[in-house]
Amino acid sequence: MTNSLIPIIPVADMQTAEKAVKTVGENALHWMQQSKFNAEPFAYCLIPDSDGNIAAVLVGVNPESPIQALAGLPKVLPSADYHLQCELDEHWQQQAHLGWQLGSYRFERYLRPKKNWPRLHGHDSSTTMVDLQVTASNMARDLINTPTEDMGPDHLQQATEQVASQFDAEFSVIIGAELEADFPAIHAVGRGSHRAPRLLRLSWGEKSHPKIALIGKGVCFDTGGLNLKSASGMRKMKKDMGGAAHALALTQLIMASKLPVQLELYLPTVENAVDANAYRPGDVVSTRQGLSVEIGNTDAEGRVILADALTLACEHQPELMIDFATLTGAARVALGTDLPALFSNNAELRQELHICGDEVEDPMWPLPLYQPYMRLIDSDIADLCNNASSSFGGAITAALFLQQFTNKDIPWCHLDTYGWNDSKRPGRPLGGEAMGLRAVFRMLQNRYGG
Repeated sequence: MTNSLIPIIPVADMQTAEKAVKTVGENALHWMQQSKFNAEPFAYCLIPDSDGNIAAVLVGVNPESPIQALAGLPKVLPSADYHLQCELDEHWQQQAHLGWQLGSYRFERYLRPKKNWPRLHGHDSSTTMVDLQVTASNMARDLINTPTEDMGPDHLQQATEQVASQFDAEFSVIIGAELEADFPAIHAVGRGSHRAPRLLRLSWGEKSHPKIALIGKGVCFDTGGLNLKSASGMRKMKKDMGGAAHALALTQLIMASKLPVQLELYLPTVENAVDANAYRPGDVVSTRQGLSVEIGNTDAEGRVILADALTLACEHQPELMIDFATLTGAARVALGTDLPALFSNNAELRQELHICGDEVEDPMWPLPLYQPYMRLIDSDIADLCNNASSSFGGAITAALFLQQFTNKDIPWCHLDTYGWNDSKRPGRPLGGEAMGLRAVFRMLQNRYGG
């Protein structure tokens, strides 16, 4: 079948491009030169045959960034069937296929399909790890992109139940007033919404396997509560459940790839709404761990609900614990929108995740759990305050708050991720984005095999 497919030929420089294009046809070199093709990354050139059909596609690439190599092509090439033709190794080609598929994503739940998209052949879509990773990334994107009217706490519960059912995992949920006694922080944040708060839990895997825990911030919409956000600040807040989306998508990927672990997933899920019953600035909220939290700002709600979930996760004594959260604007100020901030109480784990992120082109950047900043979340009337007394170092003080609800003997990492693309780029469409998911999965593969 390959002979009937249009070859996509990656080239890193003009010398390689000229050599490659000569194999296409006698006029191809002249066409490439007339087209001003320069072999720069993302540049491409359609080479016609004598009948005017596409004989080949040249694409400029950076050999060090295989995921980016083909990522821009699905949105610009004519609808047809293509295959990758290159001499680079199998890993490079797999990563290039991954980039193509990530670049093929479109969120069409509320749209009529606009066109037939180009198709890249060459890997068995039912079995390759590439496709499992794409499925997980696109799940996270879909969940984040879906408006809150269709992705409230009840809908996120349904999505989690569906994943549990697909892989024969155990699922349980605690809803509304049932939370108040044992998970008072989750209840306090979510009680102001007409859609009840809940704690979702999924369990999977053999009890003889190493136990890991994933936790995701599930604020399905964040008005800021009584400390109301501005209109512009509220516009994207359907994405504030992005941490839960990442954790659920990673759970799906772990189960689909049959990673030999015992997995526990915890998703504290709320809507931070404005209501007569909403929690207030100045309130003191209890937590499952027993620490009291003064609410300095109702818009710092994510860390409050994560406190109860982290405590529960620690009670089950995993050997590794990872949380995802769209937690602070401060992390974006420090690192921009592309780099999740990485915090960990374990230097080896922090370094391993940093390396894995670079390996799979899913980068993150380590920031310190700088203990002297604990003074910034002191409270005069409670054990902690949920927002710092200074605006400086906000990502660090939020991570330090979370650390108070972890066990120092359990390796833990916290990813403060944006979960969103503010603009269209190759492989990175506007809207919800999985950031750090593939990096964490690579780390888990390295540790546990599979």
